[in-house]
Amino acid sequence: MNPIGNQSQVVGNGITRRDVLKGIGAGAALLAAPGFVRYSQAQTSEPIRIGFQCHRTGIGAPYGRWYDRTTAAAVKLINEAGGINGRPIEIVIEDDGTDAARGSEVVEKFVRQHKVDLVYGTLFSHVVVGSAPTAGELKVPYYVVSEGYHVASGKMNRYCVQPGITDVKAQVRSVAPWIANNLGKKVTLVYPDYAFGHDHRDYFAPAIEAQGGQVVAMVPIPPTETSFTRYLPQIPRDTDVIYHVMVGPAVLTFVKELGEFFGNSGPKLFGFIDSLEAVDLKSPGLEFLEGSHFWEGMPRYAQADMPDYEKFYREAIGLDDNGASVNDARDISTAAHMFGCWETLHIIKRSMEACNYQGPQDRQALIEATEAMTEMEAGQEHPQGKKVFDGRIHQVFGEQNISQVKEGRLEVVHRTSIEDGRYEPEGDYTKMSF
Repeated sequence: MNPIGNQSQVVGNGITRRDVLKGIGAGAALLAAPGFVRYSQAQTSEPIRIGFQCHRTGIGAPYGRWYDRTTAAAVKLINEAGGINGRPIEIVIEDDGTDAARGSEVVEKFVRQHKVDLVYGTLFSHVVVGSAPTAGELKVPYYVVSEGYHVASGKMNRYCVQPGITDVKAQVRSVAPWIANNLGKKVTLVYPDYAFGHDHRDYFAPAIEAQGGQVVAMVPIPPTETSFTRYLPQIPRDTDVIYHVMVGPAVLTFVKELGEFFGNSGPKLFGFIDSLEAVDLKSPGLEFLEGSHFWEGMPRYAQADMPDYEKFYREAIGLDDNGASVNDARDISTAAHMFGCWETLHIIKRSMEACNYQGPQDRQALIEATEAMTEMEAGQEHPQGKKVFDGRIHQVFGEQNISQVKEGRLEVVHRTSIEDGRYEPEGDYTKMSF
């Protein structure tokens, strides 16, 4: 399978896809050389301006706070190493309120008022879906860190790309075999009733059915709900596993009410850590989670076999061994997602170097340079692990973690392979016009 199509196709600045691949390979070799720091002769000293569409308020605020910190740490590292093509990165932040309409307004403001080179960082899928058309109309690269299948579906536009974090469809395909083999085959889904939750609804069912299981019930809940007890009686008695993925400020209430409803005699639990991102697992009322399992993109807690490059990343971000801020043990991170900001910024850097990006006139070349990427090796630029990028659908594929709650901590008990989550593309952005 060739994820990038014709490697000799001409891209921006008169270079070819083959040239881009050679440039990426050469850059990787140079970066591996001891003591090497890349400095390029810049044609301008102006900074590269990246518009960071941040969820500072709204239901995505806990993520926005940690996306901001991760972004700042990655930019500091890149700038200290010489920036991009000899130019420093400057981050321009606008709060989108975790709101789709506001997100679109922010994208336009970035382009028309702040004159950014690209827009980056969006998490919540409804904001991405609401903002991507504006990015396409204004012809500005839109690098999202969102997880939803909306980018990989091929239904966005060529300026919208998700190269630093895997999508829900791949995630559920990866974990479904383990759930069926270890927890049970009759599953009830409890999910937020908007685009991100709909991805779980639409793609987990066929994934578990492929393992001989079935979804016996689906329980959609409004993402702004604050009480959940009235929804829990919808869970059938013959359920083996409750698959839960909730988001927003009431996630702690959700898991507490789940425990109060079932006590210690309910179905087994498999959650996406979204249900507990930024929440202390030792919070009163969460004792019932002991022994249950969660998906994690990147482990919150430091693992015994953690590689050096992951230690480097955690130290740069300022995470302690429990996945909290080193400055405040009560400030729990969104570790399973925020690594995507770090990795995406390094991908932007690599893409800009490959196409010799100089300014907005090279935006098309920037997208084409990203499309030309294939394998991404685990290391300081990719601390979550090795990945494979499919330029046709602008989506990266990687490994997933299944963790178990043990004595109030999350311990990784299984790591999936990249191939576990691969699927055939439904579209091809490289055939779309700019």
